[in-house]
Amino acid sequence: MNLDLQKTLWAAADKLRANMDAAEYKHIVLGLIFLKYISDTFQARRDELTRRFADENDEFYLPDAELLAGELDDRDYYLSENVFWVQEGARWEALRSHAKQPDIGKRIDDALALIEAENPKLKGILDKRYARAQLPDGKLGELVDLISTVGFGADVSVARDILGQVYEYFLGQFASAEGKKGGQFYTPASIVQTLVAVLAPHHGQVYDPCCGSGGMFVQSEKFIEAHGGKIGDVSIYGQESNPTTWRLAAMNLALRGIDFNLGKEPADTFTRNQHPDLRADFVLANPPFNISDWWHGSLEGDPRWAYGTPPAGNANYAWLQHMLYHLKPTGRAGIVLANGSMSSSQNSEGDIRRAMVEADVVECMVALPGQLFFNTQIPACLWFLARQKTTRRGEVLFIDARKLGQMVSRVQRELNDDNIARIADTYHAWKGDGETATAYADIPGFCRSVKLEEIAEHGHVLTPGRYVGAEAVEEDDEAFAEKMQKLTEKLGEQMAKGAELDQLIRQKLGGLGYEF
Repeated sequence: MNLDLQKTLWAAADKLRANMDAAEYKHIVLGLIFLKYISDTFQARRDELTRRFADENDEFYLPDAELLAGELDDRDYYLSENVFWVQEGARWEALRSHAKQPDIGKRIDDALALIEAENPKLKGILDKRYARAQLPDGKLGELVDLISTVGFGADVSVARDILGQVYEYFLGQFASAEGKKGGQFYTPASIVQTLVAVLAPHHGQVYDPCCGSGGMFVQSEKFIEAHGGKIGDVSIYGQESNPTTWRLAAMNLALRGIDFNLGKEPADTFTRNQHPDLRADFVLANPPFNISDWWHGSLEGDPRWAYGTPPAGNANYAWLQHMLYHLKPTGRAGIVLANGSMSSSQNSEGDIRRAMVEADVVECMVALPGQLFFNTQIPACLWFLARQKTTRRGEVLFIDARKLGQMVSRVQRELNDDNIARIADTYHAWKGDGETATAYADIPGFCRSVKLEEIAEHGHVLTPGRYVGAEAVEEDDEAFAEKMQKLTEKLGEQMAKGAELDQLIRQKLGGLGYEF
């Protein structure tokens, strides 16, 4: 689906929102898109089977036409292709034909209930809120008609790609519309892509303890497929405390055919850890910044606090230690946090950071440019952690990426593919892990590999700008005296011109009877 069509679809859907809050409307729209997708892919598979059953040269050929109906209703034909079974009353055409009826909301809820009953993987994750949706009369039917224009096609893999593009675009647009609240479920794609490009999660277990809408997992799967792997090379584990966002993540993963385990229920990661025994190969996460009300008395003495008990007033170092705890000995983590986490010495944070540096679990620190997020202007950074380093022991790579990125709107910046590749290639060259052909070298103003002893001299502060130095300034051959003479002459000319303009303004005002 091209971007123009996505924009047109978004504009039309947003217009129908009227006065409804974006946070509520998000689930209405995305739920309908999901319903349209599973109905389309079901019908495409059914049409394919009908053709094959009638083809004498096909292995599925059925000479007895009376068997056709029964075979078409055999769920195994659909499940084997990762296609959800959709009962007749829940199919999109049945809903579209009643779009203008006043009970369309209840019909949609009933259809979702039928689909959940037939597909255990979706049980409890479809948000049945249409009958009570606070949309003006007729708007829900108009939305059904609008989404009917999205054609997912006969090819299941193509349909999945189209749906993924629509979902990703709409999630971004809703995050922008919601402002601060939206950022709680959506991490901008360029940040996720940077984490994935650095960690390169080719296989194994991938964990996100604050998974939002599941963007980290989706980008991991895209990375694997782009490098010749296949869906299923990784096992997905996640947790999310917000019930509606938890459902959104499950839908986002289910529609892409990704197997996942988001725990038994939406729950707080610290007090109701859904994966206590998990030790993952990779952790990718964007936890909410600087949470102040996270602490509970039951967390005192928790085994996750291997480097010190985090302060009750800020969860940043609780997240870092939680993720380290859930890594295999060979595991690595990439985490987005507020810049303050790199230098804060409040409460116990400085002591915990020192213990982590001395234990040599900090692999790389990246300072990000501003304005990357929809929901906050707080400057952010990336932490890359390793339980047991295999190379570069006793060193930390610092990357200052604050000058990278391009403005894509008046308030929004993005890292482009070249920016992401520069960060990832620098990391892989530094590790010497074969991901890049170039050898690592410090670049003043951008990157530097620093010994732990030097970090200790700086009070274990991990801000890249403190270590990478100033960007090299290109020298020219012009002598200082000559350059100063030219600048002085130019300044003199500009001052003389300014005096002329002052005199002209005085004359004009005098002619109007004003003196000063």
